[in-house]
Amino acid sequence: MAVYLGIDTSNYTTSAAAFDDVSGCVFQKKMLLPVKSGERGLRQSDAVFHHTQQLWQVVSAVIDECGKPDFIGASYAPRDAEGSYMPCFTVGLNTAKCLSSALGVPLYEFSHQAGHVAAAVYSSGHIELFDREFIAFHVSGGTTEALLVRPDEEKLLNIDIIGRTLDLNAGQAVDRVGVAMGLKFPAKNWRSKAKKYSSRNPASRAQTAAFRALKTSA
Repeated sequence: MAVYLGIDTSNYTTSAAAFDDVSGCVFQKKMLLPVKSGERGLRQSDAVFHHTQQLWQVVSAVIDECGKPDFIGASYAPRDAEGSYMPCFTVGLNTAKCLSSALGVPLYEFSHQAGHVAAAVYSSGHIELFDREFIAFHVSGGTTEALLVRPDEEKLLNIDIIGRTLDLNAGQAVDRVGVAMGLKFPAKNWRSKAKKYSSRNPASRAQTAAFRALKTSA
């Protein structure tokens, strides 16, 4: 039996999760970073501060539920690429290093993007993809990319960008519209608010055009 603990301190969410390889149970705990009403993001210094305040809560909740981890993984950067760096990831990585040293368990470092892809593969039920080449789409608040993913013995996944947005990311478009409509950032509950503005379902072509329009008007 082994328990695997994962820690991620991305730009807007403090996250931890554990996986029990015997029961197959996954337990997660996450907290959004607070963003002031009307604002559309956080400075990195603020993100680091809030992660520092919140991380012990999510990690403690996961360990209380699942027990001492036998292995620890943490995000160290947005991508596995030279120059890919955001200060917010240092909070999770350094906490993971402290836990690894104190508990005497191994630590593995992964990129935030590799975590997204691995989570999608696991959730799809097709873990055989870890052993073959495939194309993945990473669509989030800070990324809209098509990725060529190959297995890698050292990093688990080798990821190359083969397509990307030319202006806004998909999540940015949703958040900017949401804030303009009076929603709190990030605009997770935009669907209920959108009903007040339109009952029509927008076509994909209109959504694509909206990205460019938002960039010029926001």
